[in-house]
Amino acid sequence: MHSSWRTALLLLITLHLIDALKFDLIAQPPHSKNERCIRNFVNKDTLVVVTAIVDGSRGDGQVVNMHIKDSVGNDYGRPKDITAETRMAFTSLADTAFDVCFENNLASSSYSRSAPSRHVELDIDIGADAKDWSGIQAAEKLKPVETELRRIEETVNEIVTEMEYLRGREQKLRDTNESTNERVKWFAFGTMGMLVGLGAWQIVYLRAYFRSKHLI
Repeated sequence: MHSSWRTALLLLITLHLIDALKFDLIAQPPHSKNERCIRNFVNKDTLVVVTAIVDGSRGDGQVVNMHIKDSVGNDYGRPKDITAETRMAFTSLADTAFDVCFENNLASSSYSRSAPSRHVELDIDIGADAKDWSGIQAAEKLKPVETELRRIEETVNEIVTEMEYLRGREQKLRDTNESTNERVKWFAFGTMGMLVGLGAWQIVYLRAYFRSKHLI
């Protein structure tokens, strides 16, 4: 248990060190499969805030579209032709992974610039990190230290919830594994019994056959 808490604390520290993801999105002809997706896991009923900063401007021959979806078919938004800062917030509908996908399409096939691209800076805040703590501090008249402690408390609670979820998954997998082993064991015993019975029947049949032919 101590190692689990140590892992959780290391994860908490790591989360504070993670910076926004930055990458270049090369423009492709329209209707081509050129999506670039970033995947995260989220628990059900968790607040998620996706912030994308895209350079360039509308009308420069490139159209950047964003699509947020999860692996069970829920769609959280499809903003089109985004530039500058675009922010989307949603509450997850299931315990599953969700994808934030981008595509950069050439607005015209006659656009002559070679390999145009847009620079994208993506920041995904989940759970406690997604809340507006400045607004909460002002609304509840909290001191900065109290606000920080509230944020850390919620973050730790999320880590504990995640650990409980993983423990439940581990329990289900262990039960499935034990059930499979039990079925394999009885299948092996059944196969062995069937082979022994078939061998015994063959011996009896051959002995009766040879006796009927007066060979033994």
